[in-house]
Amino acid sequence: MKRKNSPPRNKFLAFIYFILRFSVVGVLIAQLFNRDFESVFLCILTLLLFLIPSFIERRFRINVPDTLEVIILLFIYAAEILGEIRAYYITFPYWDTMLHTLNGFLCAAVGFSLVDVLNRNSKLTTFSLSPAYMAFVAFCFSMTVGAVWELFEFTMDQFFLLDMQKDTVVHTISSVMLDLKGGNAPTAIHDIADVIVVHSDGSQEALGLGGYLDIGIIDTMKDLFVNFIGAVVFSIIGYFYVKTRGKGTFAKRFIPTSIRQDAGEKAAAAESSKKE
Repeated sequence: MKRKNSPPRNKFLAFIYFILRFSVVGVLIAQLFNRDFESVFLCILTLLLFLIPSFIERRFRINVPDTLEVIILLFIYAAEILGEIRAYYITFPYWDTMLHTLNGFLCAAVGFSLVDVLNRNSKLTTFSLSPAYMAFVAFCFSMTVGAVWELFEFTMDQFFLLDMQKDTVVHTISSVMLDLKGGNAPTAIHDIADVIVVHSDGSQEALGLGGYLDIGIIDTMKDLFVNFIGAVVFSIIGYFYVKTRGKGTFAKRFIPTSIRQDAGEKAAAAESSKKE
């Protein structure tokens, strides 16, 4: 059992914790001097999010594998510090896509572990869930989390005029709103080079973006699609993990387990080996 109120037994995990926290504190101090208090808040939030794996292990007696814990920490750092403060979302176009793919994978692992812990506890259940059902639940859990996050982004953009749903410049649009006959037939416009905005006072302004500005829908659907890919990948891994009842070592690195059940299974295995 790992005790999170003491140094982690895995030296590599301890090193990752130290490097990431040291880096976040350095960024926090720099942003204080820059008087960028929004970034200061993000740094404090990041340090708090780093405590989540430890809190889960202590509060719920869940063993978070070291590999999964490292990925979670790197994910938080990549999203908050690199993505938001260092503007990697803008500098690297596929940064957001990578994180959403990873998010689909991680959420599927969490959803799978929730069902797996229940499925392995004979005191709570008198039946055994099939591997296919558990994989499906993990997939649905991951997609639900992804969809809720997109709803959050949409809400922030609508009420606070943010741009969490990053816009996309497109050169072709198709809409029934362009049907001059007022029907339901979509009409397409191709080779859009620019868009001119006409203000209420009659003044005009060319956006100069080189095309039409899509308002978030492409980014949202792309995020959900890559979340889907990450969820499917882990669901397949989880399926074979249950099918072989944990004989493989790869899946174990990503699936949290109950500390009590792990101890009970080890004791049962030791007792069985003594009888043999």
